[in-house]
Amino acid sequence: MLKVILGIETSCDDTAAAVVVEGKLRANVVASQQALHNRYGGVVPELASRDHQRRIVPVVRQALEEAQLKPTDIDAVAVTYGPGLVGSLLVGLSFAKAFALGLGRPLIGVNHLEGHMYSVFLEPPSPPFPYLCLVVSGGHTQLVRVEAGFQHEVLGRTRDDAAGEAFDKVARLLGLGYPGGPKIDQLAQKGNPAFVHFPRPRLEGYDFSFSGLKTAVLYYLNQLSEAERSHLLKYHLADLCAAFQQAVVEVLIDALRRAVEATGIQHVAIVGGVSANSGLRAAAEALSRTLNFQLYIPPIAYCMDNAAMIAITGYYKAQAGLESPLTLSAEPTLAV
Repeated sequence: MLKVILGIETSCDDTAAAVVVEGKLRANVVASQQALHNRYGGVVPELASRDHQRRIVPVVRQALEEAQLKPTDIDAVAVTYGPGLVGSLLVGLSFAKAFALGLGRPLIGVNHLEGHMYSVFLEPPSPPFPYLCLVVSGGHTQLVRVEAGFQHEVLGRTRDDAAGEAFDKVARLLGLGYPGGPKIDQLAQKGNPAFVHFPRPRLEGYDFSFSGLKTAVLYYLNQLSEAERSHLLKYHLADLCAAFQQAVVEVLIDALRRAVEATGIQHVAIVGGVSANSGLRAAAEALSRTLNFQLYIPPIAYCMDNAAMIAITGYYKAQAGLESPLTLSAEPTLAV
C-alpha cells in the first residue's frame, strides 16, 4: 500500500510541496511569488514559470526535511497537471515525472480543483459522502455534488468571471493593487454595505456570472466627476468594498441555499481562495444554522493554493489505485 505521498503544486504563482503519511499531513511548504507580481498588478505567466524553476528543488527539499524523510521514503509523487498556467504547470509536472522515474515510484496526476474539493480531508472534521462543495477561487467558481471518492457532478459554474477574479478586477478599479480579494475583505469589515446597491445576477439553475457585477462597479465610478470620485475613494472606500463584497456573497449563498434545499444534502464544504473571505464565511455559517446543515471550510492555510491538498488527494487516489502514466500532459483548461 502507498502510504507516503509527496505532493507538488505549481499551477499559478505559488511553488509548493507537501508530504502526507498515511493520510496525515507531515509537512507543507509554500513559496509565494506575490512580491514578484505586485508591481504588475497581477500574475505574469513567464515570470511565474521562471520563478518556479528556481524554487522547486529547494521547496521540495525543505518539505522532505520538515517531514524528516529521505527521497527514498516516498511511495508516490502527486502533482497538479491542470488547470492553471501552462508554463507553471509544466515546471511542477516535469519535476514530478523526473522524481518519480528516478526513484521508480508511481506518478499520480491531480486536478487542481479536485485538490481544493478534497482539502476538507486534511483536518477533522471531514464530510461524509455525498456532500455539496462550493469551489470559489481566483480562476474558478462552481458548485459540485461530490457523490463518492472522485465521482462528481457539477451542478453549476461561472459563465464568465470567477468570484475571485471579480474581486481582483474591482480592487484594481479602486486602486487597491494585487492581490485584491484580501484587501477588499479587510476594508469591507469597516464599511456600510447599504451605501450603494449593486446587482445580484441570478442565472438559470446554479450557474454564476460576476462580469456584470464588476462592470456595474466600473459604471458607478465612471458616472462620477473627478472630484466626486476622489471624495468617494477617500471617504467611502470601505463602504464601496462592503457593498461589492455583499453582492458577491449573496449570489454565492443564494445558489448554495437553493442547492441544499433541492438536494437535501446536509453536508456542505466551501473551498478555494475566496473561502477565506470573512463575509462569505459568516454568511455560510448563518445559512448552516438556518437550514441545519454541517458546514466544512478548511483552515485559511489550505484555502489558498498549496501542496497539502494535492498530497492528500494523491493519497486517496493512490488507495483507489488511480495512478498516471509518465506521458501525462499539462492541461491548462482541465475541468472537474
